This record gives sequence, structure tokens and C-alpha cells, in this order.
Amino acid sequence: MAEPTIHDLAAQVADLRAQLAEAQRTAQAAHDRGAIENLFNRYMYLHNAFQDEQIIPLWVKRGTEGIRARYTNAGQYTDYDSVIRYHQGRPAPVGKLILHATTTPVIEVAADGKTAKGVWLMAGTESGLTDVEVAKESPEYMYSPGLVAGKRVWAHWVWCKYAIDFLRQDGEWRIWKFRCYELARAPFEENWVSFGEKNQHAFDLDLMYFGDDGKPVFMPPADEPVPERNHPYSPSTRQKLEPVPPVPHATFEDTFA
Repeated sequence: MAEPTIHDLAAQVADLRAQLAEAQRTAQAAHDRGAIENLFNRYMYLHNAFQDEQIIPLWVKRGTEGIRARYTNAGQYTDYDSVIRYHQGRPAPVGKLILHATTTPVIEVAADGKTAKGVWLMAGTESGLTDVEVAKESPEYMYSPGLVAGKRVWAHWVWCKYAIDFLRQDGEWRIWKFRCYELARAPFEENWVSFGEKNQHAFDLDLMYFGDDGKPVFMPPADEPVPERNHPYSPSTRQKLEPVPPVPHATFEDTFA
């Protein structure tokens, strides 16, 4: 068997270098995917515990171009202060429970390593107690029968979808563009099909959450209108693929706009 030539050895070294470079890219992509999933999971744990002030550092820095958040059809937020205001001063009312459990992530890191995209499904519960007088301002079908501790009870199943763009800043992944689509909800005593028709216009409101004693707190004024409306489930409509899960891509594409 002939001894390998210098040319053969050089080719082998070049091939090994290429394999090493590919292995490094694969390892970095896996590391980034795990970091991004941890980032959003941390967001959800904090949100479920009404610790939204701790979510603020998970966002990109003030002055970052392209920051965006959207929760309802009432408008979207494109300024750092209006985006962050959603997380400021959020109370932890007595008797209130939010449990949002996210699943089914599809995460793609851009080949240039600067941005990433992810989608999630969420199934959860939202519930709390509302002062009897405050409850009179909302539709009766939002509440359960009877009183607990002298207050009305609202207890809902809720399903949402999330589409999020991430930006690598100072070597760390940060939330950059955030969109929540409410897919469906239903009071504990009613199924989501019959409730779907009643709930069609709720997503147009700028309600942010129910605070102490169930008092409604509204979203800050939007920076601009939504470019496209989201429609929650209705028994008279067909489902569509929205958001479209991300696919491998070279650089950032604004597919969740």
C-alpha cells in the first residue's frame, strides 16, 4: 500500500477542518436553541407568578431598533417604553391564578447566528375573584355560578399561540419581537364551541388583565394599528396555519409581522 502523499495529507487535514467547523456550527446551534427555549420558559414561569418586573431584562435593550409587541387587535407596540409598560406594576391579586403551559416549540436560529425565531402553543387556566359590583360591568357569561368569599368567580380555560423573534445582544439571547394569538377560551362550566361565538369581539378590546378585586386594567395606548387582525376560534370559521412555523434561514426575515 502506497504511503499517503503530502497532497493526500493536506486533503485529509482540510476535510477534518471542515468536519470540525460543521460540528462547531451544529453544537452552537443546539446551544442557542436550548438558550432560547430556556429564555421563553423563564418568561412564562415569571409571568405565571406575577413577577413581570423580572421579565423586563429578558427583552432587548432600550434603543434597539425593531422592538415590537402585540397582544390584541387594539394595536401593537413599537417603542421600548410602551412595550415594557406591559410588565410594569402588575399586581398579584389574592385568589388569582394564571397557569400558562407552553409546548410544541419550533425554533430556528438564523445561519448568521444573529437572530432566531420560535413558535409555541399554550394551554392554560386563568381565574380569579371579582368584587360583586365590579362584576356587574362585565357580561354575566364570564362568571361562574355562586360566590366565593363574597365575590364572583371567573375561571377560564385558555389556549394561545406565540410567535417570537429573538436577537443576540452582548452574547445573550433577548426577546425582540413578541406576538400572542389567543386561539380560544371558555369558562369552566361551558365548552369552547358555544362560547366561541360570544367571544369574537373580546380580542378587539384593550383589556390587559384583571387586577385587585377583579378590576379591569387596560393596555397602554398603542403606537400603531395592527396590520392584520387575529380572529379567535369560532364554530363558523375554519382553522388556518398561523403563525407559520419558522424554517431554516440565513438572516432575519420578518415573517411574524
